[in-house]
Amino acid sequence: MKKMMLVYGALIVAFLLYVFMYRLEDKRTSSWEEGGLHGSIGESYVMVTFQSGMEYWKNILKGFEDGGDALGVTVDYRGATQYDVKEQITVLEQVIAKRPAGIALSAIDSKALTPTINKAVDAGIPVVLFDADAPDSKAYSFLATNNYNAGAAAADKMAELLGREGEVGIITQTGQQNHDDRTAGFRETLEKSYPAMSVVEIREGKGDIIASKEAAARMMEKFPELKGIFATEANGGAGAADAAIAAGRAEDVRIIGFDTNKVTLDRISDGTISATIAQGTWNMGYWSLQYLFHLHHGLTVPAPTLGNDVAPLPPRVDTGITIVTQENVKDYYAK
Repeated sequence: MKKMMLVYGALIVAFLLYVFMYRLEDKRTSSWEEGGLHGSIGESYVMVTFQSGMEYWKNILKGFEDGGDALGVTVDYRGATQYDVKEQITVLEQVIAKRPAGIALSAIDSKALTPTINKAVDAGIPVVLFDADAPDSKAYSFLATNNYNAGAAAADKMAELLGREGEVGIITQTGQQNHDDRTAGFRETLEKSYPAMSVVEIREGKGDIIASKEAAARMMEKFPELKGIFATEANGGAGAADAAIAAGRAEDVRIIGFDTNKVTLDRISDGTISATIAQGTWNMGYWSLQYLFHLHHGLTVPAPTLGNDVAPLPPRVDTGITIVTQENVKDYYAK
């Protein structure tokens, strides 16, 4: 009798495992239609950012939308209107409550957002991060510029502009991993490769042109021999350029910015910003959507539902950079 019960138990377990695997395979198969992958009716993916009106997000959102069009799914865009951690957490909580098929998130604060990201993943909603990471969270992947390398590239360009010597400053946004990495890449590259150059000060720009202008003005006043400023985001570069113009130092202070908003491109065209680092922003949005789709449909190998410890997606994806100067700036204006 005991042997018979064991046999029945084994058969039941085998049957349940078969049903589970069949449904998983059916879910995978249903995402394929003639001509390739295709989503289902009502399948919605959400992008969540902060300072939602920033021009910077436009090309990322375009990539996200293009990915949605390619897969036949709906996309939505939500974001904190201000540079406010609590507001972004609230927005993310609201998105989670609607149970979308997946969430692409740029984390305003790597530590503060981690519990809410984990809440989404624990609820069965896949999350991928782009542009700004939360490395201790359960998010499946991070798609972004290798920000340390981008900072290093900016340092190399600054050294070229200054003849490998002189005092320089940095305007950044503290508390964001991407800006911290850019700052570290810039500083450490100067320390290792250009001993006649030094970072004399780092100031907070708050991602705002006016705040960055004030920070750059104080920096130039405090260090009259300052020869260059590296801004780790677009508004910082524009603010530094405004400060240099106001101080009558646009000719002798070299500014390297980040990103390709129109103000930055215009300042490169007129020479008040020497260069900027262009990110692969469209790639961030497009591949975030693709990754979320694959997670939602169990198309990754190994699938996350199988309990395998191997990561179902590449944990980090470098979406690339280029350096924009007067020589190629025309290529970066919106067509």
